[in-house]
Amino acid sequence: MKPPRGRRGRPTPAGPRAKFSQLLPYLFEHKKVLSVVIVLSVLGAAASLAQPLLVSQVITIVQAGDPLGSLVGVLIALVVISGLISGYQHYLLQRTGEGVVLSSRRKLVGRLLRLPISEFDARRTGDLVSRVGSDTTLLRAVLTQGLVEAIGGSLTFIGALVAMLIIDPVLLGLTVLVIAVSVVTVILLSRRIRTASTAAQVKVGDLAASVERAISAIRTVRASNATEREVAVIEEDARGAWRMGIQVAKISALVVPIAGIALQVSFLVVLGVGGFRVASDAITIADLVAFILFLFMMIMPLGQFFGAITSVNSALGALGRIQEIIDLPAEDQFDREIAPLAMTVGAANEKVNPESPAISFENVHFGYAAAPVEVDAEADAVPTDAVPTDAAEPTADAADSPAPTEHRPVLTGVSFSAPRGLRTALVGPSGAGKSTILALIERFYDVSAGTVRLGGLDIRSLDRTALRAQIGYVEQDAPVLAGSLRDNLTLATPDATDDECIAVLHAVNLGEVLDRDPAGLGAAVGESGVKLSGGERQRLAIARALLAAPPILLLDESTSSLDGKNEQMMREAIDAVAADRTLIVIAHRLSTVVDSDQIVVLDHGQVVGVGTHSELVVSTPLYRDLAKHQLLV
Repeated sequence: MKPPRGRRGRPTPAGPRAKFSQLLPYLFEHKKVLSVVIVLSVLGAAASLAQPLLVSQVITIVQAGDPLGSLVGVLIALVVISGLISGYQHYLLQRTGEGVVLSSRRKLVGRLLRLPISEFDARRTGDLVSRVGSDTTLLRAVLTQGLVEAIGGSLTFIGALVAMLIIDPVLLGLTVLVIAVSVVTVILLSRRIRTASTAAQVKVGDLAASVERAISAIRTVRASNATEREVAVIEEDARGAWRMGIQVAKISALVVPIAGIALQVSFLVVLGVGGFRVASDAITIADLVAFILFLFMMIMPLGQFFGAITSVNSALGALGRIQEIIDLPAEDQFDREIAPLAMTVGAANEKVNPESPAISFENVHFGYAAAPVEVDAEADAVPTDAVPTDAAEPTADAADSPAPTEHRPVLTGVSFSAPRGLRTALVGPSGAGKSTILALIERFYDVSAGTVRLGGLDIRSLDRTALRAQIGYVEQDAPVLAGSLRDNLTLATPDATDDECIAVLHAVNLGEVLDRDPAGLGAAVGESGVKLSGGERQRLAIARALLAAPPILLLDESTSSLDGKNEQMMREAIDAVAADRTLIVIAHRLSTVVDSDQIVVLDHGQVVGVGTHSELVVSTPLYRDLAKHQLLV
């Protein structure tokens, strides 16, 4: 089978296929309920196996002309009991199947949201969402489509086999021969089912990624008259998923009728040979009827077994994609190797030198290891097909991983300090590495060489959660989460009061947003803040950081979407909370940072000048040129 191909003809990695042993922990989480199911299976098997024996006795008694007595009542009771047991067992399996799905989703989401940022840079959002949705759903089929029932059915199978051996070994030998051929056929086909199922789930992930891509940029798509092209791309991915689904259906279509064919052939053989043996007085009619009933009881678990093979192989294909994410190292998985005694902020404060700068970079180098595909991205932005080279954060599989094909340096020997309680501005042309500096302070990535310090302490010696609690970060694109104004404001400060939220909204000139919706702080902002303007989204992101009021504020182009009036109000709001706080601000408009206590000029990942506006105009040609273009000199 050819490997599935992604957008633009690139092969889409199918990921490792899971082993059955990896599925067992999900089942063992529900071992108590499954134990009850198995007990019910034993009782159901016993009730089912007793029925042919009672039927045989009924036939014998009727032939002898004796009264039936209570046999008919017992037989009816066994049928009813079998039905009740089967129904309750089905409910328990469905319930447990939902539990397995819930458990897998919790594990997957728990790992997904703790992955290093570099993993999100390299993977498509829609594919990750698909793993949480459709891949986990397939695990339900393991329980609801035959596995546990097949385990219980094996008791019926063995019991029927023993009873048939006692009744007539010759007929049993012929029956086993037919069944053996069908079992071997199913086992051979099962390997193809797993491969096809894995490929089908990959294509579903491709489809989800394409839909997410188009919907997230729907306004741009419409404005560019690209709707039909995007529809065509998504339809092609949908056809790819359909084709792989058809592959699975074709193989499954070969498996499903095998049980029916085995039953029909076995029935015809037993009927023909059995009729001959009845005529020759080798067995009685009652024995033949009982043998045929046992045959049906033996074939039914066989059908469950065949169904279990199909469902388990489909589930293992999906589980491979789930485990691929779960087995990835979490963001902080190797922190103990870097700093075995990672300090909380409380412990760190005791060791902080009050004379040390709030933030300092010491000969920092950082770059991305790009995959062998073309990438169109500025150095400030994280490339979509790249992961960072983290010399300080090894990976468990580093020894087995192929060497990166290309290194794209972003920072080279960067050294500067941000004095405590003052404002430091980072300026320079696009691609100079400004946003990367903020990302390194937040430890979204670790440096390849050199050191980043907070209060004189290597930030890698600090607990990540404690580190980030000291820092407020407003990203360049000012993301807004779907939900309410309050949800967005209190993301970092869940205990903030309504009065505090309202006050910070007025401080950034968002009072009108409160007034235009009767829900107030409960007003919905829409998906990605679509109900807000670009400037309002930016001000809301800044309000979130101001509400947390951390000692250090990182602002990445925080006023780029604001008009003159709102920019002035924003600067006043930031100035109001900046007292005794350290600000590191990125700006392309020098007018917003000319009054900074210190300006760091970056170019091609290197520091080319540090000083005030007046000093840099004289000492740094690049800054002087930037200032001239913006009419500041």
